[in-house]
Amino acid sequence: MAREAADIVLLETRLDSNGIRRFMLIIGPLSSIFDFPTFAVLLKGFGCGETAFQTGWFVESLVTQVLVLFIIRTRGRAWSNRPSMPLTVTAIVVVIIGATLPYTGLGARLGMAPLPGSVFVFLVAVVTTYLGLVEIIKEKLMSRLLPDGKAGATGVAATT
Repeated sequence: MAREAADIVLLETRLDSNGIRRFMLIIGPLSSIFDFPTFAVLLKGFGCGETAFQTGWFVESLVTQVLVLFIIRTRGRAWSNRPSMPLTVTAIVVVIIGATLPYTGLGARLGMAPLPGSVFVFLVAVVTTYLGLVEIIKEKLMSRLLPDGKAGATGVAATT
């Protein structure tokens, strides 16, 4: 029971829909901005053909969109507020499945190609940079949107 109690965050103020919209309009396109250099490096830097390119983009997109949940789920630093075990386990499982899928028969049937290790090193760098930038931007946005340091909806308990 102590673990569940630690996961509950009492939210004290209201984040209005305009604040949410502004947050989405800034954080949302950031993923797309990262796609362009990723495309260029996959196509020109690694010389990926169509199948390898699509596979690399799939893995990068899946991993960034799953892991960004850990950043945007809390106003504070992602590592200062531990997520719940179900969220952590689910995210890890999804990332492992997505990263290994290209090396399986199912991946081949889905039109995926195994990626060289150097592409994975690049993808780790892209994902790490993206998540770090989201963390920095989130902090600045939240301090502007919620200068009193509070986030959430009045009287609502949320679990992570």
